[in-house]
Amino acid sequence: MDQSFFEPFLIILLSAVIAINCLRYVQLPPILAYLSVGVIVGPYSFKFVEYSDTIHLLSELGVVFLLFMLGLEFSLPRMITMRKTVFGLGFLQVLSTSLLILLVAILLGLPLATAIVISGALALSSTAIVTRELIQASELNTGHGQISIGILLFQDLAAVFFLIIVPSLSGQQEIDGQTILIMLLQGLALLLILLLFGRTLLPTLFNEAAKAHSDELFVMTALVAALTAAWLTYTAGLSMALGGFLAGMMLGESRYKHQLKADIRPFRDLLLGLFFVSVGMQLNLIALQENWFWIIVITISLLAFKTLTTTGLAFILHKDLKNAFRAGLSLSQGGEFGFALLTLAMSHQLVSLQLNSIITSTIILSMVCTPLLIKLGRKLSHYLTVKEHPSTPDPFTLTHTLQQETRELHDHVVICGYGRVGQVITRFLKPLNIPYVIIDSDPLRVRESAAAGERIYYGDAKRHDLMKSIGAERSKLIIVTFPDEKEALKTLHSLQNHLNHVPILVRTRDDSMLEALQQAGATEVIPEKLEGSLMLVSHVLTMLKIPATEIRERIRQVRSERYQMLQGYYHGTRSNKVDKEGAANTILHPVFLSADSAASGHSIKSLTLERYQSRIQLIRRQQTSLQRPSPETILKAGDILIIQMPADQQEVLEAKLLSGG
Repeated sequence: MDQSFFEPFLIILLSAVIAINCLRYVQLPPILAYLSVGVIVGPYSFKFVEYSDTIHLLSELGVVFLLFMLGLEFSLPRMITMRKTVFGLGFLQVLSTSLLILLVAILLGLPLATAIVISGALALSSTAIVTRELIQASELNTGHGQISIGILLFQDLAAVFFLIIVPSLSGQQEIDGQTILIMLLQGLALLLILLLFGRTLLPTLFNEAAKAHSDELFVMTALVAALTAAWLTYTAGLSMALGGFLAGMMLGESRYKHQLKADIRPFRDLLLGLFFVSVGMQLNLIALQENWFWIIVITISLLAFKTLTTTGLAFILHKDLKNAFRAGLSLSQGGEFGFALLTLAMSHQLVSLQLNSIITSTIILSMVCTPLLIKLGRKLSHYLTVKEHPSTPDPFTLTHTLQQETRELHDHVVICGYGRVGQVITRFLKPLNIPYVIIDSDPLRVRESAAAGERIYYGDAKRHDLMKSIGAERSKLIIVTFPDEKEALKTLHSLQNHLNHVPILVRTRDDSMLEALQQAGATEVIPEKLEGSLMLVSHVLTMLKIPATEIRERIRQVRSERYQMLQGYYHGTRSNKVDKEGAANTILHPVFLSADSAASGHSIKSLTLERYQSRIQLIRRQQTSLQRPSPETILKAGDILIIQMPADQQEVLEAKLLSGG
């Protein structure tokens, strides 16, 4: 790296870290953070960084890796399965949208080559944002989710078409159909050559890399494959990004697909982030200030036109207005490929700097509006739903209807959360003819479980009116299965206020919040990790020929003592002292008492260890061990105390026991 590039590169990275963290709080995608960084540090604002050839090259590599990852996701069997949506609806959506934008651009006086670039940049939607929003809302497999994904798959193919023809438009006043045809044939020939070598050479290379069990070799092989394909397409007069896509497509059906995605992702994220920064750096703020009115008009027109076009076509083919409308709103924005196409067009002098700023600003503004439009579609779609009388209970019904549907239930089980654990429980309750009702907040899971005949309803278990509607006060047991202990704690507080007479069993992943859950009203708390340990111990003792009655008694004793024996562990160099939420883990730590130690000669009770959420599990005294010593036990010089404590209290407790601090 050129030394003169080091400081600008550091400025970009530092600014990106700050911007991503700021936008994370308002739930905006990182793409917008990178774009804003480019605008702020670029040559048209504070001028911290100048747009250089090095930035341009690295940003182009980012697009190569973006298309490489896109190629990995390209699945021919999936295309065939969704052929009606992909090749029917997707083709019509891209064709109609791009043709109308092309016509408007020509009427506004733009050259045909420039109009083609603009139509391609605005016709395609943002795969990254739409997919992210669908996954977060668990709507990927819904009706509108499948329509959106099908159209996006065809848009990926259309992106390859634009990548091929844009270089052929360079320096031409009029479009030469023969030149474009030659470029398309050239691209097809290159595709066949790469597929031939990809099917024979690449599997051999990756097999050898995998046999070496070297992460470095595997990553380098992946980088070489992507960059070599990019170099071949660039040498052939096509775009580097096309080569990345072809390389990814060749490896998309291989057994190395998922490992490749994991290995390439850091390079893609960093270089692609630099690409979006470079896009932001090319935004001429003066041009934006002069054309802000037109940017807003174009953005609103783009959102409205693409929504109406996609909705109309989807409704004609699928006869489902609700899902067609939601898919139309989801795909109404411009996409990240538009930035790549505009950058490619600028390098071939097909788009002016001012026009690039206007179109780029339009795409950015439309992407910012996307999360809001998707939420709006979720609300407005209810008015487009045709009211029917389903043969099975509606899982999204109102509370007064719930009371009618569950009024016959008595002594039943209420299951809050229908994930893996909740589903396992029902598989045991059903053969025993024990009645149960389920409440869950995942709309997709609720819809699919209801279709399978489960008595499940959508809602929040913390709502008293909803729990009352499903007869929770008449139930025999309430089971809280949420994987998030904090969510389970909030639910317990709500249930304790209204249903404190009903036994409540809570499932947790570990014992980190065991006491808090018990104090909040849980009748029983089942930590999965500790129960798994008990099951393992039971098998170990059985294989050691220990009598079954003794095994059961020991496990019963551990449970009756609220798993105290199992809490804490001796940490090592690789142990995490904090959990993924940042809270201190419980550990076991030995402390040796000498004659000069402050705790020598004092009782355990006088040390008030409970203030530190700690307790002495065992005392090693000469050749004997005192298990769970009583509070009145007097500590002596030479004792080794095995203390269960939060990891962040280790130094404080040692200071108290040894020096009295």
